[in-house]
Amino acid sequence: MALEPVLKVSGRAVFIPGADIDTDRIIPARFMKCVTFDGLGEYAFYDVRFNSETGEKTNHPLNDPRFSDASILVAGVNFGCGSSREHAPQSLRKYGFNGVIAESFAEIFFGNSTTLAMPCVIATAADVVKLRDAIEADPTTEVTIDVEKLQVHTSGGLEFSVTMPDSARDALISGRWDPIQELLDNDAAINARARELYNV
Repeated sequence: MALEPVLKVSGRAVFIPGADIDTDRIIPARFMKCVTFDGLGEYAFYDVRFNSETGEKTNHPLNDPRFSDASILVAGVNFGCGSSREHAPQSLRKYGFNGVIAESFAEIFFGNSTTLAMPCVIATAADVVKLRDAIEADPTTEVTIDVEKLQVHTSGGLEFSVTMPDSARDALISGRWDPIQELLDNDAAINARARELYNV
């Protein structure tokens, strides 16, 4: 049973500045002591969103009321690098993000995001700057990631092409982005192959 295809995602966007934003910055390790991923969203970017001594909010973009409804994250180079913790994309998904646009991604973060139906698309540095400027000028700008056409466009008329690996794109648009569901869907074939291999 194929899951819901991810053809496009839309929403307001927020730009997170900086290159090489690693998974520990996305979700600090001390918040990973959980049985499920529920509730991880409130800890996304926690150590840069809150002052460690006072507990007060910093001037991080996610604390800016103008971007409180953002569901598209825009970033720079090598987003999601560092450890392979699945908690990082999980925390972003639980926070409310449904897509990420960046100049490049760490491979494992990218794969973990795809299995959450959260498309990550790669844009040029120039296009990221244009998008950043557009959403900074008007935070109500609607941004759409078109997974089928590999394009990003905004309600303000900005449009540019993006890329992503064919395997991830095909998985998203065919509704086969969850490998666990793939195993469940092919239970009979797996059992048949096991019987064949072990002559049972």
